[in-house]
Amino acid sequence: MSAENVYTSIACNRTPQSADWGKSGQVIFAACNSVALFDPNFNGSAKIRRTFVEHTAKVNTVKWISEYEFLSGAYDKLCILWNIENPNAPKMWKLVGHEAGVTFVDAIRVNNQWLIVTTSLDSTIKFWSFSADKNEYEVFDTINLGSGFCFALKFAILPNTKDKVLLAFSTDQHNIHLVCEQTVDGKRKFVKVDTLVGHEDWVRGLDIITLNNSELLVASSAQDTFIRLWRISARQIIEPVIQRKKASIFTTNDDIQIEERLFTVKTETGKSLSYAVTLESVLLGHDGWVYSVHWSKSADNRLQLLSSSIDKTLIIWAMQDDTGVWMEKVRVGEVGGNTLGFYGGKFSPDAKSIIGHGYQGSFHIWHQSDNENVWVPGINVGGHFSEVRDLCWNPLGEFVLTVSADQTTRCHAPWQRNGNEVTTWHEIARPQIHGYDMQTICSLARFKFASGAEEKIVRTFQAPVNFIENFKKLSSIESSELDEIIESTPKGASVPSLGLSNKAVFDESIPVAAEHRHIKDQYPDNYFVPVSMDCPPTEETLVQNTLWPEVQKLYGHGYEVFALTATNDGKILASSCRATNEEHAQIILWDTSTWKQIQKLPSHQLTVTQLRFSPNNRWLLSVSRDRRWTLFENDSSNAEDVVCNFKLIATTDKKNGIHSRIIWTCDWTHDSKFFATGSRDGKVVAWQQTDNDSGTSLKNYSALATMELAKTDSVTAVAFASCLAPNNCDYVAGIGLENGHIHICTLNTNWNTLFTIDQTHAHHLTVKKLQFRPSEENPYHLASCGLDHITRIYQLKLD
Repeated sequence: MSAENVYTSIACNRTPQSADWGKSGQVIFAACNSVALFDPNFNGSAKIRRTFVEHTAKVNTVKWISEYEFLSGAYDKLCILWNIENPNAPKMWKLVGHEAGVTFVDAIRVNNQWLIVTTSLDSTIKFWSFSADKNEYEVFDTINLGSGFCFALKFAILPNTKDKVLLAFSTDQHNIHLVCEQTVDGKRKFVKVDTLVGHEDWVRGLDIITLNNSELLVASSAQDTFIRLWRISARQIIEPVIQRKKASIFTTNDDIQIEERLFTVKTETGKSLSYAVTLESVLLGHDGWVYSVHWSKSADNRLQLLSSSIDKTLIIWAMQDDTGVWMEKVRVGEVGGNTLGFYGGKFSPDAKSIIGHGYQGSFHIWHQSDNENVWVPGINVGGHFSEVRDLCWNPLGEFVLTVSADQTTRCHAPWQRNGNEVTTWHEIARPQIHGYDMQTICSLARFKFASGAEEKIVRTFQAPVNFIENFKKLSSIESSELDEIIESTPKGASVPSLGLSNKAVFDESIPVAAEHRHIKDQYPDNYFVPVSMDCPPTEETLVQNTLWPEVQKLYGHGYEVFALTATNDGKILASSCRATNEEHAQIILWDTSTWKQIQKLPSHQLTVTQLRFSPNNRWLLSVSRDRRWTLFENDSSNAEDVVCNFKLIATTDKKNGIHSRIIWTCDWTHDSKFFATGSRDGKVVAWQQTDNDSGTSLKNYSALATMELAKTDSVTAVAFASCLAPNNCDYVAGIGLENGHIHICTLNTNWNTLFTIDQTHAHHLTVKKLQFRPSEENPYHLASCGLDHITRIYQLKLD
């Protein structure tokens, strides 16, 4: 028995140097407290293959150092060296020594040992020698920056040497410092040899490439919007200059004077090696801070430089053969949208692709076409860049909707191609881009949902024609029902300036005359433009052209909406809000045909944390911070009538509740015979209906089975599959914990744990929601989301 990862969705952390493209063709990136690895060429698509979890705080930086080894640094003060030659059993070594978060790392192989450099918020740069054979590391030197900080650093081997290491690093004094490894009093030290002055703001990106055995080319990018190229060349100079250690001389080329800064380095034998540093070029092309630079060589062995900026563009620079001048070769990036540009960019190993990661954690990838100056967008991975708080499948299990504290609702669906033999999951729409952190979501119909954010309003949305048409193509679905829906729904949606509601767009071809526009429309909207998708959309398309029109706003709660659920037929919607008294803890029932309140259900004293209708729509189960669950029954005499009459029929109290802490979660079995509750006390309890009234608040309900999963971790999510286990006897359940683990269990007369999905394959922070796919074809597909920003789908394989 096992769980196969079908889909993983998560965004890149919003820090420079938090993604890197390795020689193996795999991309690693910082993903909350983990390091994620994705294959940008997975069966003609892209897929996150796995995550590596060991850090206990947000990862700031990652760096490939060989085909199977990489470094990661995080706010937990650790730098970790990973070896993933066997990805199922990765090796790791923790470099412990910093007193604050590690912000940048680099490494270089010298004399069969790794020389590693790390910098931290503790204002130090530490140098480590590491031997994997001996499994030993040591800090052999530290540079103390006082109250300053290091923003970027890069190793290189000095020209005309095999093991003399040069480090370039930048600080908050706008300068680039060059230090070189020397032996001082028998100890390895990094000694300052020069300072490169010229930038007028913080230098955020550094990269060095070896041109030949006698030259290095250093690229630096800064918040002053400039990129500077510096050439370090081996020189033979006269002895008096060598004795002065450092000098500045000018060489004349026609009317241009180039300053050369000279420095010397002594070898182990006492021989002095001399080097000249010159400013090669200053590149101006960006309009905002330039966060990173990356060297590469094209297929024809020409040198090229990739720069990424907060101005929403990536630029490839190349030298002109005839003039020797560095010029902009290609510019790619975002158009419009509400993002704040790129934090980093990298070339692929063959230099035929580039990738950038942005402020909102999104990846953007471009591939070189047959015309070397034309780069076309490629299929990518992505996800939420903050806590994912809730999810739901649509009623047919065709796609998953998720909501997050990043203020977005996202739609994830399978992309099926090649006769449905190859399927990968992707984000195909962003129905809601909101001004408040999202909290909860539930599906009302095949293409309709309700969501709640940290506001008092419940909002409902319906898919537009453009989404349905693209969904049909991407997921290879043929349905006459879809054709009927298409005839009566809007074409798309747009967001008015300064607004929070998605406006329906029925015919995008009819322009609005300037004299008829509202005063708000003086500022351009993100107007909807219909798109036809043959493959999953790019980030630009998701942000601008995949919104769903808002159908209705539901007012009635006094505080922020916290939980939602709907009946299987979508006719009744139930909602709850944050509450500290019985009045605000009431559950509101809504008629989804008229959007009117039809009932308020009092019972709880504190926030109702989760609501679930039974699959037969007869009962409504609620659990709360007041440590109680409550069961309401629909006593409506006319089953066809939407007007309902729910009455309280059972609840727990201090004596019979079993749970001693907040109850976070609940769910029903598919046949509506049993339900389960999970609490902060680490217990999961299954409840059943009996023939006898107990004479207590439980009435004719009692506990069937109790399982204590953890004494120190809360049970935060529970879900039952939509069918029995393969033995046709047991109910299958997924149970999520605060520590990120997911337990796959069965329920008969007792709970039985089949296996556990650990943090590497599940979540490394709290699991917020689990839900099985309502599909006869794939009933054991389990979707999960958590506070670690991750959304996952598993295929459970049960014997």
